[in-house]
Amino acid sequence: MFLPNYFQDPKVLHLNTTPHHAYFIPHPNMQSAVQNSREFSPYFTDLNGNWDFHYFKSYWDLPENFLHFNFQQHIPVPSTWQTQGYDQHQYTNVNYPFPFDPPYVPQENPCGLYHRTFDFQPNANKRYLINFEGVDSCLFLYVNQQFIGYSQVSHCTAEFDLTDYLQQGENHLTALVLKWCDGSYLEDQDKFRMSGIFRDVYILEREQNYLQDFFIKTTLSEDLKSAVVNLNIFFRQPENAPTITYHLFDPQGKKLFHTEQNQFCVENIQLWNAETPQCYDLLICYGEEVICQKIGFRQIEVKNGVLLLNQQPIKFKGVNRHDSDPQSGYTISEKQAMADLRLMKQHNFNAIRTAHYPNLPWFAELCDRYGFYLIAEADIESHGTNAVYVPSPEKSILLGVETVSDQAAIRQQVIDNYCYMARSPDFTQAILDRVQANVQRDKNRPSVLIWSLGNESGYGENFELAARWVKAFDPARLVHYENAIFQHSDHQNDTTHLDLHSEMYRSTEDIEAYFATERNTKPYLLCEYLHAMGNSCGDAEDYFQAMEQHAGACGGFVWEWCDHSPYLPQSKKMGYGGDFGDFPNDSNFCADGLVRADRHIQSNLLELKNVQRPLRAKYHNGQIELTNYLDFTHAEDAVSIHYQLLENAVLVQQGQIATPKIPPKHTALLPFTLPPNNGSLLLLNLEYRAKHATPLVEKNHLLGVDQLYLFGDKRLPSFYPPRLPEQAHIQHSSREIHITFGNTKYVFDKQKGILSQLLSAQRPIIQRPLDFNIWRAPLDNDSLIKAHWFAAGYHQAYSRAYTMQVEQRQDHVVVQAHCALLAVSQSKILDLNVEYHLFDHAYFEIKIHAKKAPHLPFLPRFGLRFYLAKQQWQARYFAYGNGESYIDKHHATQLGLYQTTPQQNHVDYLKPQENGSHYHCSFVKLTGAEGGLYITAQQPFSFNLSPYSQEELASKKHHYNLQESPYCVLCVDYKMSGIGSNSCGPALKEAYRLNETQWDCTFKVSLL
Repeated sequence: MFLPNYFQDPKVLHLNTTPHHAYFIPHPNMQSAVQNSREFSPYFTDLNGNWDFHYFKSYWDLPENFLHFNFQQHIPVPSTWQTQGYDQHQYTNVNYPFPFDPPYVPQENPCGLYHRTFDFQPNANKRYLINFEGVDSCLFLYVNQQFIGYSQVSHCTAEFDLTDYLQQGENHLTALVLKWCDGSYLEDQDKFRMSGIFRDVYILEREQNYLQDFFIKTTLSEDLKSAVVNLNIFFRQPENAPTITYHLFDPQGKKLFHTEQNQFCVENIQLWNAETPQCYDLLICYGEEVICQKIGFRQIEVKNGVLLLNQQPIKFKGVNRHDSDPQSGYTISEKQAMADLRLMKQHNFNAIRTAHYPNLPWFAELCDRYGFYLIAEADIESHGTNAVYVPSPEKSILLGVETVSDQAAIRQQVIDNYCYMARSPDFTQAILDRVQANVQRDKNRPSVLIWSLGNESGYGENFELAARWVKAFDPARLVHYENAIFQHSDHQNDTTHLDLHSEMYRSTEDIEAYFATERNTKPYLLCEYLHAMGNSCGDAEDYFQAMEQHAGACGGFVWEWCDHSPYLPQSKKMGYGGDFGDFPNDSNFCADGLVRADRHIQSNLLELKNVQRPLRAKYHNGQIELTNYLDFTHAEDAVSIHYQLLENAVLVQQGQIATPKIPPKHTALLPFTLPPNNGSLLLLNLEYRAKHATPLVEKNHLLGVDQLYLFGDKRLPSFYPPRLPEQAHIQHSSREIHITFGNTKYVFDKQKGILSQLLSAQRPIIQRPLDFNIWRAPLDNDSLIKAHWFAAGYHQAYSRAYTMQVEQRQDHVVVQAHCALLAVSQSKILDLNVEYHLFDHAYFEIKIHAKKAPHLPFLPRFGLRFYLAKQQWQARYFAYGNGESYIDKHHATQLGLYQTTPQQNHVDYLKPQENGSHYHCSFVKLTGAEGGLYITAQQPFSFNLSPYSQEELASKKHHYNLQESPYCVLCVDYKMSGIGSNSCGPALKEAYRLNETQWDCTFKVSLL
């Protein structure tokens, strides 16, 4: 093959590229530089646009004269070729999409041949550097039919010096991009796999002896009032370095001074943090170039096991973020990135982990300006080694492995495989290079507090070498790597240079256990937690409380910001793994974002927003205890407080409370006198709003809410229609019991022990028999427990009556049924004693005593399912609303009176699942064209009103394939098990499971 084999040689990472360096753009003058827009610099030549393109299914199909190829097609640059209709999308999480045979990749290795012409007038006194900011997976570059160089590392800039190759007038630029290279073994990130030139391409005109790189180091005084700035400057020809003048401007744009010294002191500094990101502008001037670099004065350190910024403990309210869009894939504009940052700020996030690669080169500068802490992560993930075959402990008995020690050995073999790349000498330089590229590019960014060596790649000598290099190069920042918790059987881990104890998806009990062990002295970080897949984030409040208990817990980063869901071909419908004919694939495991791929806000994000609210309130004996959870800002400077006082859900008073002076992490007491009350339910709703506008948050933007229970039962009084004494007429048939009050008929099925018909004036109120309901359309978070549910037959449970009898009492009729919930091939799920109390034509009660066998798994839910006529139902209810709410996921909602319809109540998830329920309901009132229902219960209950059956939700892969039921489906639940985050996280907490072995409940139904 005529193509050099660089792409399968881990010793060849970059050929003829410039050294890794900080990202910056030169400008001709200070006025242009401070605007900091590279497109306005005359030294910047944009090569984006439509390029000639040809896709080859294999590089073996590439003709030898490809530099003279006759192109017939075009492609936009930047883009990925999969988003342009070539190849196919593929989503795989762990498994490599090719055989594990490093450093070799498949012979049938697709490639894209790119070409464009451009007119250029090079100046003989200048140098010209071409930048490719992102190419997946590797790049062979040619200019005017001459080979320039080669580079890999998809998410890092490859820069080549074209000075000696450019010509006056028309120039030809050719780039050959392969889908896979040996570097792909280090790029096994959990995302759709895409290929091509997906970030910007441009040429920079530079001085002959240009400034190659610089490193700004700041040292703050003990009192944090002044700082010494040191600049390490690197020129192409250091022996002939020109004189540099530095100009420093404060955050308000006032020039402080200029100097030619590489070290200077700044007095009365304004500190940088995520809440008040004060950025100074440093202008580096020499020759005909001016470079503008933002400086933030801040100090990150660990003392006594606590992470400190500017000598104050901070908590990361963080999220993991990919560069991702359903239309453009990996290609992200500044407008798209700003939309993400705006949403994050508006939902109280203060930190981002660039998962699992460096985000766009200018992204960190946006974080400098708008205030986000960054964990900047290297472009490394190799967890596909974890999928290499080892007999699993559960199946190992088939291979003669029977003892616990043998099974432990197998588990260790899995870990040893996991650490393969971390210890392989073939990839030592590649791992170090990727870590160095990440650090060198963003080393001058104040938002970068922590360097991450990569993600899920095991641990060993290669990462130890990289950690030592980072600590030696940049000791002022912290170093992170979660996978240091895994140890190869032939290696003793050295974690000396790692500053944090990082884990992912651990339970709150694990956090407590960490701090209960005295030898654990490093700050504790959850670099991934709260897996936001589908209807999720049920344990957000529990994690918040666990983190607040310990100064050494520095917070966490939710997985993840957005779903990865490319649009299907010629469609605006979003797909996931398997929708594109891709193999292997991991189905919808990529749909795990707080927002959808199109940035539609999901309830997971709203839950996190309120858990992360800046203030929190409690009510005690006539006082409101108000706590400021901001790290640096006084409450009175950032938040205005508005209130509503409700009596039995009716607004009786509203206004604004003067925000008291509360320093960060402190509490103030506000007197609050209760109005006269006759036992009604009193609720005080507090709204925390932005006191001032900031660049990403408007004035009065809602930052969070609290609801304080002041007095009375946390339920509204129920309404019951007046009862009219009526004579019941009772009839029996072989299969049914008919009981008639006036024009209302109740029909009971003797075989099942259920109410099978309910008619008023011969009009059916229920369209199908009433169900005892224990099933729900499985959540993504039910992915593990549902195997037990299916095995126990919960999904196909049906009722069977043992006995059924009718008793005429003084003022009503009672139908007693002893029945069970059963499933084919399984033992009894529930034993039920049910009493139907029929009072008249318009009111009845259902009393249930239930018993569950202790050995059975906890139930998804228990309640009744009503099938109502398909009509324009309006529901009015008192519960946590108006969004969906559950026993563990209701912190973004408040108790109140709300209205909805079946269609409005439904919540779309990319993969359909349980949605739209409402927790702690006092009553639900349904009204339609021909009457309605009013339902309450002996205890607060949960309800759901949907145009879809749970069977329909469970059967469809995508929400846009759902077919509405011929009925309106009303579920009224004694209890619904919680949401949790078990799709990739701890099991649902016991407190949120319906795991009782027996219970009593009563539902009360009035016909309207």
